[in-house]
Amino acid sequence: MSGQFEGQVALVTGSSRGIGAATAIALAARGAHVVITGRDTRALEAVEDTIFQAGGSATIAPVDLVEPDGIARLATALSQRWGKLDIMVVNAAILPELTSVADIDQKAFNKALTTNVLATQALIANFDPLLKKSADARVIGMTTTVAQAPRAYWGAYGATKAAFEVLLDCYAQETAKVSKIRVAIVNPGATRTAMRARAYPGEAPASVKPPEIVAERLVSLLAEGFASGHRETVNQTA
Repeated sequence: MSGQFEGQVALVTGSSRGIGAATAIALAARGAHVVITGRDTRALEAVEDTIFQAGGSATIAPVDLVEPDGIARLATALSQRWGKLDIMVVNAAILPELTSVADIDQKAFNKALTTNVLATQALIANFDPLLKKSADARVIGMTTTVAQAPRAYWGAYGATKAAFEVLLDCYAQETAKVSKIRVAIVNPGATRTAMRARAYPGEAPASVKPPEIVAERLVSLLAEGFASGHRETVNQTA
């Protein structure tokens, strides 16, 4: 296990499976103490076990980002225990049903807006004070191709992720000259996740890259001196 991130505290949202889980495991393997969040406690425990077995350290924080006070309680807990936050990976997202704009289900759309947009603003608002206490604070937001390249039937998801990107871009500009916070937006590209399987049920899973490739790129990026406002897409063999 490398000590590249020794002494640093990382928060990874949506880390019960997929890219979030792989990223949490990769960060812990390099010495970070990782706070893993999600709604599925048993899945989080499995990720925690993997981290512990590899000699890393992690804390489970079951949080439903749709709950009004969940993020605030999490920020308070982190503040009381560590007093800072060095890394925040905003990975949790909801994919609504793929349908025409005219047929979008308002209830499902509202849930996606809450998770993908409102929760992102709440994460920034609640963790900004802790990020500012870090000597090298980094925020990475995970996006999607359809946020900037709209595609038929992807309107609900694409709209929420476009708003997500705007929030992170604005936050990068607002903090660039007044803090040490650096913000990046990363598009993982086609990746073998449960969300991908829902969107492309006929696709052969082996035809797209595993989450571990994305996680390795994220960890490498976090170790680099990237400029705030950085954007990139992870390719198949990154």
